[in-house]
Amino acid sequence: MTADAAAQPAPLAPEETRPVGLFDPIELRGVEFRNRLWVSPMCMYAVDADDGVVTDWHRGHLPAMARGGAGLVIAEATGVVPAGRISPRCPGLWNDAQRDALGGVAELVHAAGGALAVQLAHAGRKASTQPWLPGFDGSSLGPDAGGWVAEAPSAVAFEGLAEPRALSIGEVQDLVGAFADAADRAVEAGLDAIELHGAHGYLIHEFLSPFSNRRDDEYGGDLAGRARFALEIVREIRRRRPGLPMLVRISATEWLEGGFDLGEAVIVAGWLRDAGADLIDVSSGANAPARIPVGPAYQAPLAARIRREAGVPVATVGMIDDARTAQAILALGDADVVNVGRGWLRNPYLGLQWAADLRVDASA
Repeated sequence: MTADAAAQPAPLAPEETRPVGLFDPIELRGVEFRNRLWVSPMCMYAVDADDGVVTDWHRGHLPAMARGGAGLVIAEATGVVPAGRISPRCPGLWNDAQRDALGGVAELVHAAGGALAVQLAHAGRKASTQPWLPGFDGSSLGPDAGGWVAEAPSAVAFEGLAEPRALSIGEVQDLVGAFADAADRAVEAGLDAIELHGAHGYLIHEFLSPFSNRRDDEYGGDLAGRARFALEIVREIRRRRPGLPMLVRISATEWLEGGFDLGEAVIVAGWLRDAGADLIDVSSGANAPARIPVGPAYQAPLAARIRREAGVPVATVGMIDDARTAQAILALGDADVVNVGRGWLRNPYLGLQWAADLRVDASA
C-alpha cells in the first residue's frame, strides 16, 4: 500500500443484509479488530514513580480485558511530554524506557487474543493535578509539591485549578512533533492503533474551544484556526505512519451556549477525516462547568449525527450498560463501535458476558 493510498479516509461499511452486530469484526487501515465492543481509556493513576513507566499493575489490568473479549483495549491518557500528564502517577510515552514497558503490555494483550491502543494526550491547563486516589482531591500540584506549571493555548484557568501559562507558537509546533514521536514509539512497541485525546478539556480540546482559546495568531480565532493544532498532529502522524489506525476522541459539545458545539464538531470531524483520522470517538463536555443531560447512551445521538453528516466511522461512549443497548446502537447505524469504561472495571470478562447475553459466539 502506498502512503498516498493509505492516507485516504476509511470508507463507511456498505449496507449489509443484516444489521451490524456488536461481535462483528471491523477493519481500519487493513487492521482487523475482532469485534466492536472496545475498552474506553480510563485513568488509573497506577504509575509507581514520577517516570511515566507502566508497571506490573498495567500488565495485569489491560490484558485481563483482552482475555475477557474486548475487541480493542485503549490504554489510558498517556503524556507525550512530561508536562502533558494529568498527574505524576500517569504514564508517558516520551522516551524509550516507557516504550519498552508498554511493549511488554502489548505482548500480554496479544497473547490474550486482543489488540492494544494507547491514548496519546497532553492535559493542557488540567495537567499537574493530584491523582484521583483516596486521600487526594484532584486539585493542582505546584512545583514545590511534585507538580509543574501547566501550559495551555491561553492563560485561562479551568475552574478550581491553577492558571496555566500560554504556549508560544514554537512550543505549539514542538508539541505537534511530540505527538508524532509518541505515535512512532507506540508502533515500535507493537501496538495496534493509537487514539488522540481531543476531548474532556485537555489540550487539543482547549485549542478547539473559544472558552479556553483566546489566541489571536494562526492557532486561534475562527474554527479553522482553533482546529489547526489538531489537524497538524493528525497530518504529521499520518505522514510518518500511513498504515497506522488512528482514532481521535472529541467532545462533540460543551453543553454551553457559546462553546464548541455539535455543528462545529461535525465540521472538525470531516477535517480530521480528510487529514487522515480513521474513526472519531465521540464524547462530550468537561472543558467548562455545565449541566449535562446524563442518561443511558446519552452521547449516542451526538455520534450518530457526526457519522451521518461527516461521513466518518464513529465510536460512542457513555452509560451504555447492557449488551442489548450496545447492539441496538449499532443496528440503528448510530455508531460503528461501542466503547465501555466502568463496566469493564466491574467485570473484566464483560465481552464474554455480553456475548452470552446476545447468544453469539465471541470465541474468535
